[in-house]
Amino acid sequence: MENKAKIKEIFASVQGEGLYIGTKQLFIRFCACNLHCNYCDTSFMPDNINNKESFFEFTPNELEKYINDKFGLDTIRFISLTGGEPLIWNEFLAEFMPKIKTNFYLETNATITDNLEKILPYTHTIAADIKLPSCSGIKNSFELHNAFFNKVKHYKIDCAVHNHYDCDAKKVFAKIIFDNAITDEEIDNCLYLGKTYGLELILQPKMNNYELSVTSEFMIDTFNKFTEKYRNVRLIPQVHKFLDIE
Repeated sequence: MENKAKIKEIFASVQGEGLYIGTKQLFIRFCACNLHCNYCDTSFMPDNINNKESFFEFTPNELEKYINDKFGLDTIRFISLTGGEPLIWNEFLAEFMPKIKTNFYLETNATITDNLEKILPYTHTIAADIKLPSCSGIKNSFELHNAFFNKVKHYKIDCAVHNHYDCDAKKVFAKIIFDNAITDEEIDNCLYLGKTYGLELILQPKMNNYELSVTSEFMIDTFNKFTEKYRNVRLIPQVHKFLDIE
């Protein structure tokens, strides 16, 4: 069977979240997700799964050609693999990613570990979500995240043992979307993951359309609860919404 992936959209824009906020990226938004978060604001599913005009379908070779024909990669800092959940398509990615000589930025919900090692050699940055049950509605998220970060950690250790030159250049950070329902237990679980795996933690207040869901006072109070126990924490909202760009 031919290796194909369903892709909702491909566009160049400004990264509005995380460590590389403000950089120009080429976003490849894959269809489908294994989770259904309460706050999800992304249209990643085809308008009609049987309507071929509502999504693109590519083989790895076709996607490589489309990107090189349509976009000037010399102006792009990263190609962002986003969704949905791009790791649903990891067999496709393992074939596609080596074809493009640009840094890849993986945006993932950090719950899928199957065949993850196949795409890690080609991934420069992992922007991983930590799904708070109080905000996302995902009940077993911390167990899934721990397995994900543990697999990435062991890949990086194996990479270093075999003296691959770019092991240390690979970055992993975690984004935490929160609202006023965040609990102290959830904060402690996030801190455990951060400390155990050396993660930079990005606190991102949930947005209701273009409005923050929490007050400034609550944001700072939550931020301080994190930084009192772990200093590798940043508070960054979704900047692209304030800029009113995609």
